[in-house]
Amino acid sequence: MSLEQFSALLSASTHNFATLPAELLLASEGNLQTFYAPFDHINTSARIVICGITPGLQQASCALDEARKQLRQGASLEHARQAAKETASFVGAMRDNLIGMLDHVGLHTLLDIKSCARLFDTHRHLLHSTSALRYPVFLKGKNYSGSPAILSRASLRRQVETHLAEEIRALGPQCLYVPLGPKVAEVFHHLQGRGLLKAEQLLDGLPHPSKANGERISYFLGGKAREKLSIKTNPVVLDEAKARLLAKLATLRSENRMG
Repeated sequence: MSLEQFSALLSASTHNFATLPAELLLASEGNLQTFYAPFDHINTSARIVICGITPGLQQASCALDEARKQLRQGASLEHARQAAKETASFVGAMRDNLIGMLDHVGLHTLLDIKSCARLFDTHRHLLHSTSALRYPVFLKGKNYSGSPAILSRASLRRQVETHLAEEIRALGPQCLYVPLGPKVAEVFHHLQGRGLLKAEQLLDGLPHPSKANGERISYFLGGKAREKLSIKTNPVVLDEAKARLLAKLATLRSENRMG
């Protein structure tokens, strides 16, 4: 399935994408299913890449709806791809949490913008949003969240080593990568080991910005005291990750000034 094939289905389709139709199924592996959704666009002018695990049903439905709207209005396939990707990237509370954490560590100053919120409107050209798994994956019909491990399953590993690797090559060696959560960071360390990017390009250490991760996010942002954390949150891990991230950003800013 591709956007071209998807466009051919439009005349017969009245689907509202509350679920993904069987025609969009790309692969099955045990209880894992991968569906097509239009997340193919690569913004080759980007300076920063924000990478989640995989688009969920909400993102996939949003992207499919936008692609359908664009194609029915006569847009080119490439424009429909771009519009779908930009409309669906990190929608909802996840985007707000993400912006808050990126601003907190000072990424906006490295990019010379007022806030990382601008990456989603006036300075969208600086951002490439993607996922370790480009196309939406579901486990037993529910959004896949990283278990079983991405690299442990052939259909998921194939997405990483084909689609994500393609994006890294297209974006070039100057691009910086923000993997969201340790499961995505593991994927990038795997690709780093294969020589696709350098350690200094990785800005890992952020907690995943999902609403369910609220306590870790609050602690990372300084909004919740260490002594009030539940046993589910390890402050040592978060403190060490934040310190590494701040140090790496400080080095990058210094290199920018000297450059």
